[in-house]
Parts: sequence; C-alpha cells; structure tokens
Amino acid sequence: MPPAMPTETSLDPRYSAPEARAAAWSEAVARLTGAEVFWLTSVRPDGRPHVTPLIAVWSEGALHFCTGPDERKARNLSANARVALTTGTNTLSEGFDVVIEGEAVRVTDEARLRALAGAYVDKYGPDWRFDVRDGAFVGDGGLALVFAVAPRTAFGFAKGEPFGQTRWRF
Repeated sequence: MPPAMPTETSLDPRYSAPEARAAAWSEAVARLTGAEVFWLTSVRPDGRPHVTPLIAVWSEGALHFCTGPDERKARNLSANARVALTTGTNTLSEGFDVVIEGEAVRVTDEARLRALAGAYVDKYGPDWRFDVRDGAFVGDGGLALVFAVAPRTAFGFAKGEPFGQTRWRF
C-alpha cells in the first residue's frame, strides 16, 4: 500500500478563524501515529451507524485495526466497507481532532501482518502481542482479522486559537 499523500488540502472558511491556515498533512499523520484510542464508525446491514472505540496503528499510509470475525464491526464490514475513524481530544479550547474516511480493506499478507504485529507491540506494549497465522492475527482473544483504511478524505479540526477545519482529499 503506497503512503497516503493528499492531492488537495483546503481550509474551510465557514469553520475557521480568519487568521487560520490549513494544517499540514504531516501534522495529521503525527496525531494519527501518536493517538492511543480511535473511534470506528461502520454501518450495520440495516443502515444504522455503529460506533466503537479501538486501538489502531498508522503504517504505510493507512490506519490499521483488528477485530474478531464475529464482532459487530467485522460483520458490518463484510456488507459495507465504508468507515470513518476519529481521534483527538475531548476539549473545546485546545487540541486537534482528525477524522479519516475510507474503505476498510482486509490485510492478509503474512509479511505485512508480521510488520503490523510488531507495530502494535511498539505502540501499545507487550500486552498487544499477536502471532500471525492463516492471514490473520492470533492472540489471547483468539483470531483477529486485520483491516487497513487508507484515507479518501480526511479532516483536521484545530481547536483553540485559531480554530480551523482542514480537508485533505486523496
């Protein structure tokens, strides 16, 4: 998967202070790399949204997360791969929130999965160690399918002074 680089970066003046500037994609990537918790929004088969917190790693231009094959999010993804992943702070006057919109694509290449398993340990510690077998992670919780979400559109929300909304298109 090639590294994600936006083809367009814009600041939305409707949601930005007059002195605000569009944030650099590198700032968003730093936030995605460092964030511990993400919120995944997927779509249930009947069209209702499903939102759940999870951990994820940024690697090779995409966010990666894992889930058990029988979990609600995995069942949702089998019918509709469109998702949004959100991370940031729960404050109004400071911080920077990032939203990634894209499609969750299953990762099954074992060399890639081994690299991602190492990235989980590097980021979250030894409690998040996975073996790789049969195109999936295997851990204490059993089998976990791994998904990559390369951004199609991303938003950055700068809070505080100056506030601003940046959109990146890929």
